[in-house]
Amino acid sequence: MSRDGTNGAHWAGHRERGSFALMRLTAWAVRVLGRKPMVPLLYMIVLYFYLFGRSARHSAWAYQRNLANWSGRAELTPSAGSVYRQFIAFADTLLDKLDVWGGRLSLDRLVLHDDANLHSVLKAPRGQLLVGSHLGNLEICRALAELGRKVEMNVLVHTRHAEQFNRLLSESGANNLRLIQVSELDPATMMELSQRLDAGEWLAIAGDRVPLHGARIATADFLGQPANFPQGPWLLAGLLQCPANLLFCLKHGQQFHVHLESFAECIQWRRGERDAVVQQWVQRYADRLAARCLEAPLQWFNFYPFWNTHEQR
Repeated sequence: MSRDGTNGAHWAGHRERGSFALMRLTAWAVRVLGRKPMVPLLYMIVLYFYLFGRSARHSAWAYQRNLANWSGRAELTPSAGSVYRQFIAFADTLLDKLDVWGGRLSLDRLVLHDDANLHSVLKAPRGQLLVGSHLGNLEICRALAELGRKVEMNVLVHTRHAEQFNRLLSESGANNLRLIQVSELDPATMMELSQRLDAGEWLAIAGDRVPLHGARIATADFLGQPANFPQGPWLLAGLLQCPANLLFCLKHGQQFHVHLESFAECIQWRRGERDAVVQQWVQRYADRLAARCLEAPLQWFNFYPFWNTHEQR
């Protein structure tokens, strides 16, 4: 088993299933032809990956099985049909991302759940850290940035192709969304992030995917099984001394339900306690993610071996 518990090559080490040129072509086709003509083609591509992507298929099966066992809900027991529907849900999310990037997502399709009224401070003097996940559509944070306040949103990613995707975002009209590569949190990167927070910009990062290099990880119970989660979001919040709140966006019908949750107002540790403090926050995050998975069982899109087990199906 590899250090990150993925039973083989790390997810980020796999060759990307496409290219920037293809992404750009797809974005252009959707912009010119519209979404509907692209749906059959995208579904055919998804069917191909479903049939021949054994690892991704078995990983989706393992997720659904663990969710069913942990929740005690027999109707969530995986089948070939339910796994394929999870692939289709992912394809639908790809089209939604293009709509978000291109500014074609009407704000009346957003249902904001924000009991702590976090969005009211989007234009506060100092920004915050939003911790999302691969449950639902994290790109919806761009629409959040457009809620009448025009806040700058920086999505922290592990991809080495951030600059290329930034060009694609710009060409698609996503002027208030920027991708920043954070695979290595060196002093220059930390300084840049601190400066962006001081300028009132917000940072968004996924809390359920371990980067390839220099990863500090913590093992947490997730859906009844041990799994590795990155320490990065919680280390960032502590080192940058900013609040870390949760962001989930789940699609129900044609509406996107955006959940903003107050989570960690201030993460601090004393000398020698950092790992223990971060471990607590990782477990709390895993617990919240598990609860949200029950609200949209087919919308968790981590198609790689996630749990620290050898057996996947």
